[in-house]
Amino acid sequence: MTVLDERIEMAEQSDELTLDTMFEWLERMPVPEGYKTEIVGGHIFMAPQRGTHWRITFSILKQLSSRYPEEHLLSDVRIDYPGHLNGIASDVTAIREGADEDEKGRFHYEDVEFVAEVISKRTASNDYGPKKDVYAAAGVPVFLIVDPYAGEWHLHTMPQDGKYHGSISFDFGVDIDLTNTPVGLTLKTDDFPRD
Repeated sequence: MTVLDERIEMAEQSDELTLDTMFEWLERMPVPEGYKTEIVGGHIFMAPQRGTHWRITFSILKQLSSRYPEEHLLSDVRIDYPGHLNGIASDVTAIREGADEDEKGRFHYEDVEFVAEVISKRTASNDYGPKKDVYAAAGVPVFLIVDPYAGEWHLHTMPQDGKYHGSISFDFGVDIDLTNTPVGLTLKTDDFPRD
């Protein structure tokens, strides 16, 4: 049976398309190793992971580890967000203290305090657009976009009515002050590499 045959068979079994169904399809597909896969608004996105991308992600995770326990820091782990088929595997996700995983082993979006996305050329418009809208609608208190191509970061806070009302941007080298957010610390950016 081919992947296409399996998809047709699965689609015939249910009239409703779900994130679980879509991720089951992805698990059966020959996704190249080293590619991040997520679903935003019912669309599947795949992006290759690069060294620069990982170094920035790791730097953020390392800095957040002083505030969050290891099991509440995620990278490329699926969280289901509200809206139409949004199963997002953010580059960095920090989960609030006291949150527990559900019966499927996933955290709930209501427990997310911080999300960071490191821009990839092919999916940049997704991070700046639909994903930002999804995080705002979900009420994620802090959303950080890190752009190694421009050498800058963009911080979005104060989600309300599906939009972020606080926004600030600076070049790499300028600290990101999150002390007045649930994160409660400052992120250093001087070691973020550029592409």
